[in-house]
Amino acid sequence: MYDSAQHFAATYRAFTPEFAFNVESAKDLAAWQAAFRPRLRQILGLDNLEVDLADHQPTAELRSTEDMGDYIRETWHLWVEPTVPLPFYLLRPLQITEPVPLVIIPHGHNYPHIYVGIAKTDQEAAEIAEGERDIGVQAVREGYIAIAPTTRAFGETRTQKDRETDKVHSCQIQLRHGLLAGRTPIGERVWDMGCLIDWASAELPIDPERIAMTGNSGGGTITVFAAACDTRISLAMPGCYFCTFAGSLGTINHCDCNYVPGILRLGEMYDVAGLIAPRPFNAIAGKTDPIFPIDQVEYAYEKLQLIYAAAGAEEHCQLYIGEGGHRYYKDGAWPFVRRYFA
Repeated sequence: MYDSAQHFAATYRAFTPEFAFNVESAKDLAAWQAAFRPRLRQILGLDNLEVDLADHQPTAELRSTEDMGDYIRETWHLWVEPTVPLPFYLLRPLQITEPVPLVIIPHGHNYPHIYVGIAKTDQEAAEIAEGERDIGVQAVREGYIAIAPTTRAFGETRTQKDRETDKVHSCQIQLRHGLLAGRTPIGERVWDMGCLIDWASAELPIDPERIAMTGNSGGGTITVFAAACDTRISLAMPGCYFCTFAGSLGTINHCDCNYVPGILRLGEMYDVAGLIAPRPFNAIAGKTDPIFPIDQVEYAYEKLQLIYAAAGAEEHCQLYIGEGGHRYYKDGAWPFVRRYFA
């Protein structure tokens, strides 16, 4: 009798990932990264995006400004493609006398305004309070400039039908059309993060050597892949995402936007995260997270530590495990950032 779980597990075991980490020296690590990163960018569809958008220059438009008392909150649109206005919140400290760190905060499968502390319902207020999801506010109160973008296929970049019915996201539609054009949702979102860094580096008083990215769940996904592809991100701190592909996406139902064709033929998630070494990496996890099992998180972390050891940077790799489930844990986040951005 056919056993689907047994079959899928056997499928993953049928081949050896091309970039499964197996080197020991920093020199060999650099060569491994130099070979792996272009292949990762290729399967994400970033090469196609670069060709398709070679003549496009992203432009930004300020929509609103509000004094929040201890910081300024602005809303912007950045045209990351001629047909795609990417909305984002920009949170600034009241006074900036010298370049400050930038923290980019992509959100998960919820509404982007939650990440800047805006609650439109009692339920959203509870999500913010119980899950510490107002990450943008946390960042600006640390003294950093914070950008909280609307993940593509959410908010204004949903389909018209999904906007009319107020469906949270249009991820499946994004995946379908992207695959036909040689793109992936993750690749398009990584592209958007790169456009934001380009714009912020040119227009804001930021320190280009201190750019961090953190987000929970789907925001953690973007954090891992963006930092793996873009070395301008100097610190990566994914929340409730870092795990193994086979032990999370391969065994538990997840949103379609998580899936990259052929990713396991290149490497596991810890191999992808290894492209971030020796830059600081802090995986934030929940002990009882039902969709990113903690045993798989710990296994992936052990594997990632081997990569950081080869880089001579073991102290730059950390795992913080919160006592709850699938949420953000600010106590595991900001002490790590201060260590490098103080």
